[in-house]
Amino acid sequence: MKQALDALDQGVQPDRPVLRDAVRALLAELSRRAPGRSVEVRIPPFGAIQCVVGPRHTRGTPPNVVETDPVTWLLVATERVTWADAQRDGRLRASGIRTDLSEYLPLYPVADVE
Repeated sequence: MKQALDALDQGVQPDRPVLRDAVRALLAELSRRAPGRSVEVRIPPFGAIQCVVGPRHTRGTPPNVVETDPVTWLLVATERVTWADAQRDGRLRASGIRTDLSEYLPLYPVADVE
């Protein structure tokens, strides 16, 4: 995680495996903090989870979807960029009434995510 964030702080794209591992670690932390299945969070090509308590969706396109690229996910999850700014800029797309995940942020630093 630290390696990916250091690279971003230096204005450098993290190596793909480093970026992948950081995305997955942050998704796992979000899943831990917001257990449930009412919101689908997609960070292609590295991962997707369902989280947040509420009605579970089982078929077709879920009504509550968050999607962004891996770098934006790291920036938002660590509050280097705010949720609102990323959404306003179009870097993060969130559709549905349960998709504002800002109350769970930042996801890092966390003692068990390193």
